[in-house]
Amino acid sequence: MNDLAQRREKATGRRPRVTISDLAESLGLAKGTVSRALNNYPDISESTRQRVKHAAEVMGYSPLSHAQAIRTGVVRSVGLVLQTTEHDGHRPFLASFLAGISEAASAADWSLTVATATSDEDTARVLGRLVASHKADGFILPRTYMDDPRVDFLKSHHVPFVLFGRTRDTNGCAWFDIESEKAIEEAVCILHGLGHRRIAFVPGREGYTFSELRLQGYRSGLAMCGLPEDGALIGPGALNPEAGEAAARALLALDAPPTAIVCSADRAAFGTYVAASALGLEVGRDLSVLSYDGVPEGGLLAPALSTFSVDMQAAGRRLTELLIRRIRGEAPEALRELAPARFLARGSHGQPRLSPAELSRRVRSKL
Repeated sequence: MNDLAQRREKATGRRPRVTISDLAESLGLAKGTVSRALNNYPDISESTRQRVKHAAEVMGYSPLSHAQAIRTGVVRSVGLVLQTTEHDGHRPFLASFLAGISEAASAADWSLTVATATSDEDTARVLGRLVASHKADGFILPRTYMDDPRVDFLKSHHVPFVLFGRTRDTNGCAWFDIESEKAIEEAVCILHGLGHRRIAFVPGREGYTFSELRLQGYRSGLAMCGLPEDGALIGPGALNPEAGEAAARALLALDAPPTAIVCSADRAAFGTYVAASALGLEVGRDLSVLSYDGVPEGGLLAPALSTFSVDMQAAGRRLTELLIRRIRGEAPEALRELAPARFLARGSHGQPRLSPAELSRRVRSKL
């Protein structure tokens, strides 16, 4: 405690709150320098930043959040709007994702503001309300679209954001994303290496960036393996078990059906199990299935689903760190990162046991 703080304590009989002025006086620095060091501004050297933070910890300095918000216009809050009517409502990942965001926000002495919406139109309304009331300094945008109205809105209002995904117009966009296109490409190559030559793909819903990227990954995988692209082997889009079952049935009813199916999402892959069972096929032996997401339920199937897994908690942490840096003024072009998915090799894929012709005869006997 410095002399000024000691005099206050003696006069009032209680220990006063340490102010930024006290901290600056004790260090012999300007208040602005101390403030910028505490808020991790890039123009402050690392040695000064560490010196200021150490002194703040020793002296027990803690900023008044409301006063800081009035003074700086920053409420130190990360915003997130979740659309609950999307194909899975974020449910498989929500707890881990929010935990990662909360961890990173707390580490930086920030908070998290979460709101929900029921449609694209409602998402725009909720986002507008949060921006107008300044409930958050910037936003994490999950599940991006190739042409994303949320991006256009935030750009037009000069509100910082970070994408969990990518978008067509990259101007002014920062992002953290998983290279799901590389994962799907690898899935095709794994199956080719096992001997599969008729490999089908079940894409996601049109409009989502990940759907387009994963379709590109499928096509890239075919090209890498020297396999011709057959449009008949690209099924209808599916992001839930019901649509996945319908897509698998349509693919398996082809005159030359696939011996392996790659799905853009695990929940669609669940439907392939239902279709295979109804057609007298055993997943992992008669039909290989690979997918992407790594939802926990995939490990409970028989056989367990081979899939590419994403660490959603780590993703939430990194998105928050990048968003705070964006809010503090770093250029979006310097805040673009991609990370790989991790392959979980389980029991749903293997060498082809039946030729396409044999598979077709087996299926037709059940139709």
